[in-house]
Amino acid sequence: MTAPHTGGCRCGAVRFEALAEPHHVSYCHCGDCRRASGAPVSAFVGFLVDQVVFTGKALKMFESGPVTRSFCGICGSPIAYVDERLEDDIYFMLGAMDVPADFEPTLHAYVSEQLAFLHMSDDLPRHLKTSVKRRDGTVP
Repeated sequence: MTAPHTGGCRCGAVRFEALAEPHHVSYCHCGDCRRASGAPVSAFVGFLVDQVVFTGKALKMFESGPVTRSFCGICGSPIAYVDERLEDDIYFMLGAMDVPADFEPTLHAYVSEQLAFLHMSDDLPRHLKTSVKRRDGTVP
């Protein structure tokens, strides 16, 4: 991989560029991500917020507790999420990246909520909840 990394929504009204390498790539099995993506499992790529630039005017937000999810206000494509407990990070939906094959997930998070019929045969680490350290250094 070589920065910058680009992505956007299906219709092209929202575009973004990450100016550095990601710090996190993972699968998430939590119910909130399933509802937000409409898929049985989600995949994310994380960057530092100050390394990302957005263009376009269609980006919309939805807040739920500490998490704010962004999506295209025209085509509805999910774009990213930020979590106030992870104030310096932004996590893009892997499918929103222009070259998603460049970002191979390194772990599974929230496998305690994984759908029973979903079987992913890899040897990646599996975390019952999150794998991302919070500001206070803990991993809930």
